[in-house]
Amino acid sequence: MLRLQLIPFLLFILPLVTCPTWGQLGKKKQLTPSDYHLWGELQFDKLAADGKWASYRMGYQSGEDTLFVRNTESLKTYAFPAANNTAFSGNKWFACQIDQELRLLNLITGKLETIADVSQYAFSADASKLVLLKKPNTGESTLVIRQPEGNVIEKINGVSYFKISPTAKELVYSENRDNKNAVGLLSLGKVCRNTFIIKNSDANFHDFTWQDSGRAFAFFSRSAPDAPIDGIFYYNLDNKTVLSLDPKTQSGFPTDANIVNNSSYRLSISDDLQKVFFAIKSDPTQQQTKTDSDVELWNGNAKWIYPMQQKWGQFQEYPHLAVWYPMEHRFEPISTTALPKVILTGNQQYAILSNPQDYEPQFEYEGPRDYYIVDLATGEKNLLLRKHSTYSSDILPSPCGKYITYFKEKNWWVYDIATKTHTNITLNVMEKFEGKIQKLYDDSAFGNPGWSNNDNEILIYDQFDIWAIKPDGTSYKRLTHGREKQIQFRIPQTYNGVGLKENFDGWKSNFINLEKELVLKAEGSDGQSGYFKWKSGYEEKPIVYGPHHIDQFTYSEKEQNFIYQEQNFDRSPQLMFQKGTVTPKLLFQSNPHQKKYSWGKSELIEYRNSKGIHLKGALFYPADYNPQKKYPMIVHIYEKQSNELHHYVNPSQFTEDGFNATAFTTQGYFVLYPDIQLEIGNPGIAAADCVVSATKEIISRGLVNPEKIGLIGHSFGGYETSFIITQTGLFAAAVAGAGITDINSFYLTVGWDTGKPDMWRFQNLQWQMNKSPFEDPQAFNRNSPVVGADKITTPLLLWAGKEDRHVDWHQSVEFYLALRRLNKKHMMLLYPNERHAIMKQTNQKDLFERVQQWFRYYLKDELPSSWISQGIK
Repeated sequence: MLRLQLIPFLLFILPLVTCPTWGQLGKKKQLTPSDYHLWGELQFDKLAADGKWASYRMGYQSGEDTLFVRNTESLKTYAFPAANNTAFSGNKWFACQIDQELRLLNLITGKLETIADVSQYAFSADASKLVLLKKPNTGESTLVIRQPEGNVIEKINGVSYFKISPTAKELVYSENRDNKNAVGLLSLGKVCRNTFIIKNSDANFHDFTWQDSGRAFAFFSRSAPDAPIDGIFYYNLDNKTVLSLDPKTQSGFPTDANIVNNSSYRLSISDDLQKVFFAIKSDPTQQQTKTDSDVELWNGNAKWIYPMQQKWGQFQEYPHLAVWYPMEHRFEPISTTALPKVILTGNQQYAILSNPQDYEPQFEYEGPRDYYIVDLATGEKNLLLRKHSTYSSDILPSPCGKYITYFKEKNWWVYDIATKTHTNITLNVMEKFEGKIQKLYDDSAFGNPGWSNNDNEILIYDQFDIWAIKPDGTSYKRLTHGREKQIQFRIPQTYNGVGLKENFDGWKSNFINLEKELVLKAEGSDGQSGYFKWKSGYEEKPIVYGPHHIDQFTYSEKEQNFIYQEQNFDRSPQLMFQKGTVTPKLLFQSNPHQKKYSWGKSELIEYRNSKGIHLKGALFYPADYNPQKKYPMIVHIYEKQSNELHHYVNPSQFTEDGFNATAFTTQGYFVLYPDIQLEIGNPGIAAADCVVSATKEIISRGLVNPEKIGLIGHSFGGYETSFIITQTGLFAAAVAGAGITDINSFYLTVGWDTGKPDMWRFQNLQWQMNKSPFEDPQAFNRNSPVVGADKITTPLLLWAGKEDRHVDWHQSVEFYLALRRLNKKHMMLLYPNERHAIMKQTNQKDLFERVQQWFRYYLKDELPSSWISQGIK
């Protein structure tokens, strides 16, 4: 073993800890693109169980990244370049991998051991054992069970793979010796006990899956490593029995189907240990022979158009969920071609089945469908919901399997499986449970994070608060006081195992214990954020809350330790550590060199559009702001962006849309993110109203030069930019990327990334027209940029990727040709082999530089770059 030296990194960190202020005296440098490479992204990794150590990494656009492990009290730090797959074990050990090397660090002594040829590793639950699978380039692989200190307890040769149990008290492994295969079970107790489940077999065994409580496991078999799966094995640790399913001899198993390993329908075991779920798929060799021609048949009466059917609708060719009852030697298919989508109830006793094509053709993003509930024991099928919304998280089975909750007609309902009754549980609650959740989408349910213990209550969100409601609707209570404080409270998805988890084609949740203290995420209407503690019978109390963006919160409940990331537009993300109620302290400051450079600041602004609607925006000041000057300003648009107020933006030339707020503010621009309130039937006109109102609000404050304001947007923001300049001459220059410019023609295009007709965008989503251009041509014309192209006076730079499958790039070409015909000042950049966002770094840099040059010419009166001179003059 070697002692890992404390790296010089500490010398660079300690001044940050001792210096009480952010910044230094003296003139600061102006940031230039040559400095951008210095900036990295901070990502928190893990907190040790005792809260004394934390791991985090810094990653850079060059591809370099370093993992750090830091003591939360002394700030002693260790660095591991390019490390991943990390683990704290007990209060003494930390491990990570760098390629095939394991680095094992003793956190008490600082000794570091490097172990070569490690493909897998794991610690036992009590941290007394380290399990290593060593696979050298030549020779036999070996499973090594040892003490972390180094003493080897056992070695097993020929092991190809292992899977530790959820309790970390056992592991299962596959072994090959003398061309024979075996499966072993190894206990990791005080004495390691090795039991062979299968011995001397010609089959290959793989994809071990543990039941959630660690009481059973299952796995696949194949005749050869690359052969199809030919069986499933199941082992129960309680009765120590091995059972198997052979598709060739299993009664009821389809003769034209194979077992497959599918990421959506993973091999899994029910909570009661009685069922094994897995995927089957029809044998492609038995499918219909294709004709000689490769012609595509686009049937006029098809449920889905041809590309959508090919991408999503070949249900007869897709995997389906099946169940095997090992103790009963029984097999049953669950989902079928007729009902291909499946969700299981919390106790896996029932399946909820549906077909997304039920009410096709229709013109929403996803149409409604009928949902059926099937008793897996008896096969009894009943209609659960007719013509119901397809928002997958709106249907949530309770963990115990007693109920199914769903959202309908602006209310939450509960279906009681035993009594087969539906109850509107929010009928008498005088609050709204739906509103604006996603950008460019219509109102939807605010959501529900799960159920309390024993399915006693379902937790539901309104705009601000969390409610607990009995499943029969007889009682309800509001748990938080967010409405009074104008703070939105939510249960963090990653907190203490809480959160929605995949449930085949839907979701499931764990219990939320309302008898214990909860940590809540908080976001204020004034831009503040943080986390609160909540306990039944008491008002929520802040742990940390203020005018910052705070996230990545991790809580060591036993030790009452907290760690979280905090940032502002003018302060790079930092990790803060707090023990109990003690004042938090800085654990790590990313990008400390920022203090050498001039930087801007952010401010929440408020304004009203022409209809008097109250709106917000985020305003970012130029570096070295001088109130005696009037500055140029860039207005960046999409929909709601005021929540970006406190987000730090690393300066970078490598962005997907050519825009970087910090790059502009450090070059002497104001940047404005105005919120936009879209209006049914008038998306362009409403956007123009909001953006112009917000821009005039800033002009009225005397901050900017009203003749030097630029407008920029990408995707829907590209559409808004193209349209707004047909309505006003307020903007001196504009940039529109990958935008829609003719909503009449776009209505009749296909989104080739999804295969869906783009008509869905014009229903209740994005454009919110709610009608077709055949029903209301005037509405489409008055909101279409190309129709108003003759009114444009603003020089426009268009750009698009020529492989854009999300927004047809010909929309940019169409607008380019219109402006060309009208002799307007404009240019277009088309990037071959790029899609909706620019991904190649050479093209990202090119777009970034051209956007900068475009605005410098029009907003700063700098000499034009040659490409502008040649293209405009």
